[in-house]
Amino acid sequence: MPDKTSKYLNRELSWLEFNQRVLDEAFDPNVPLLERVKFLAISASNLDEFFRVRVGGLRLMQQQGVTRPDPSGHTPTQQLKLIDKRVRQLQRSQYACYFDELVPQLAKSGIQHVHPKDLNDSQLTFLERFFNSEVFSVLAPMAVTGRDDFPLLPNESLNVCVRLKVNRDPGDDHAPVDRFVVIPLGMALARLITLPSDGGLAYVLMEDVVAMFVDRYFEGERVKECVPFRITRNADMALQEEGASDLTAQMESLLQERRQAECVRLEMPMSVTKKTVRFLLDSLAVETSNVYHHPGPLDLSELFSLASRSGFDDLKAESWSPQRSTQIVPGASMFETIADHDVLLCHPYESFEPVVQFIEEAADDPDVLAIKQTLYRTSRDSRIVNALLRAAEDGKHVTAIVELKARFDEARNIRWARTLEEAGAQVIYGVQRLKTHAKCCIVVRREPEGIRRYVHFGTGNYNEATARLYSDISLLTCDDELGSDAVAFFNAATGASQPQAFRKLEAAPLGLRDAVLELIESEIERKRQGQKAAITAKLNALVDPAIIDALYAASQQGVPVRLNIRGICCLRPGVKGISENIEVVRIVDRYLEHARVISFHHGGDPRVFISSADWMPRNLDRRIELLTPVEDPVCRDRLIKILDCYFLDNVKATVLQSDGTQRRLTSDDAEPYRVQEELYQMVCRSVLESEQERLTEFVPHRAPGK
Repeated sequence: MPDKTSKYLNRELSWLEFNQRVLDEAFDPNVPLLERVKFLAISASNLDEFFRVRVGGLRLMQQQGVTRPDPSGHTPTQQLKLIDKRVRQLQRSQYACYFDELVPQLAKSGIQHVHPKDLNDSQLTFLERFFNSEVFSVLAPMAVTGRDDFPLLPNESLNVCVRLKVNRDPGDDHAPVDRFVVIPLGMALARLITLPSDGGLAYVLMEDVVAMFVDRYFEGERVKECVPFRITRNADMALQEEGASDLTAQMESLLQERRQAECVRLEMPMSVTKKTVRFLLDSLAVETSNVYHHPGPLDLSELFSLASRSGFDDLKAESWSPQRSTQIVPGASMFETIADHDVLLCHPYESFEPVVQFIEEAADDPDVLAIKQTLYRTSRDSRIVNALLRAAEDGKHVTAIVELKARFDEARNIRWARTLEEAGAQVIYGVQRLKTHAKCCIVVRREPEGIRRYVHFGTGNYNEATARLYSDISLLTCDDELGSDAVAFFNAATGASQPQAFRKLEAAPLGLRDAVLELIESEIERKRQGQKAAITAKLNALVDPAIIDALYAASQQGVPVRLNIRGICCLRPGVKGISENIEVVRIVDRYLEHARVISFHHGGDPRVFISSADWMPRNLDRRIELLTPVEDPVCRDRLIKILDCYFLDNVKATVLQSDGTQRRLTSDDAEPYRVQEELYQMVCRSVLESEQERLTEFVPHRAPGK
């Protein structure tokens, strides 16, 4: 439980509560079975990243002797103790979900995890052939004696530790009793091995197959123990940018450093013996407190591969195919469409295709002079990057800010950056000391009336794959002032200069926080004057103390504050005299909520914004971010309607309590309302109405030239 005397909730514990909410979906019997499996895998994958980054960072602070408390009043050491307790609770819940809920129901549905003792004769014969033909040839055992010759194992890889009895001379009392061998399982072979069966799907785990036949590696020796283990390394490495003559080389060095970083978590089965535990602790320089014993398979994130297998459609969620936007006439040029009206897209309910089409049209249009774009995270085979390559090769002026410091996407971004440079694009490797997290693309086009700037602003990455999984907002506009601001923003970022004063945009780390604080203060002042006031925000995280304090001040003046915060929230809602007018809702459903949308009542003339930034110090102080106003009345009103929907959900919503726990909302007697489903149905209804209008519209074919 957090310290109730603090104004703020601890950010790490708040994140763990979010991950508990993800895990709750795996327990929910109303969720299709393989979707429940997926949520369990997501909760495990989330926890891996939490250890890599958050726990790793706190351990570095602890080693450096940092005792400064965080805003919630906890030192790094205190936070690590609280984290350890909560993580162990969370992991117990994960394995309870796996064993008590999912495994039995999967077996009933024809998907069976077979243990070695339950294999039938044909399955044993199959596995023996499989081991001899593939496993024995691919996997290589590595003899180790301790820390000095222990192999450099990849982060979060699964490995097997084998303990062998040493055949020593009878008179040699000083010779070791046991010797150890490590077998890295690698990624070349699948973790889940499909078995022959009479129906459905039967599978066995690779580590079990290795354990069954491991003696083949050690003819004439006695295998005393064979157990899997997994390490998690610290990935919170600092990049020394000052004076770096080659940022690419620095990033590649950082990636190498990350591969060799200290182990912050060692996972093993509960069945492991004390001898093997001690050997691994000594060899990996891991403290006992960093060991996590599990009652079942390590690395539950591997269940992604089970949930995504073809077949078993009745155990999966109904497909929600992204719909076309009714704001865009099929077959029409994106330039003609945007010149006619602003376009607001709500992904993934509405397809991301218009954004891709916008950039591809720009690449192939002879009237386009320049394309300027930020790239933070992209897909593996990115159509957007390929369009930029074509544009550069065609002689267009292409400027790309490729953020090399995008954590865990550094290697891919380095490859894209080099490829773009080779094609003739001007590539900026981010901005020193800051991450470029803004989502913006400018197309400069020569038209009969003169030069026109078309701009895309988004809350999500230029990634066609995640655009089908993340809930985000896109705005396409040729508003002259927004275009002018966007160009000024790019020129400042690429030219290492102070940007000119923006007309409509706000950018971090310059004035974004101040702009938000001014907007909050404006609502407070209107309330003081007896006017109606209201603040509504949808974000991924709320951590910044200054903004939290401003929201507390608004609550104390009677301003109703509605917050939809997907993940971390350090604000305490519902505290008498401080935040009783603040409501914090969280939605966890089939899509990852990722959009940042903010609305201020503003005396009945709402001011509505989309943003790339969460309200966190890292976004407001250490990243380049954008806050973009949505002023077109149609787009603005639609965005307000979308925002309001998030506070009607009584199926997938939880309400944050003042102690940091969450209370699940239920429909009870009310009609069930699931916001993601409703947003999808709204888009489908819009498409259907649009098609019906087209059917009743008579459009004559005319002779050419008429």
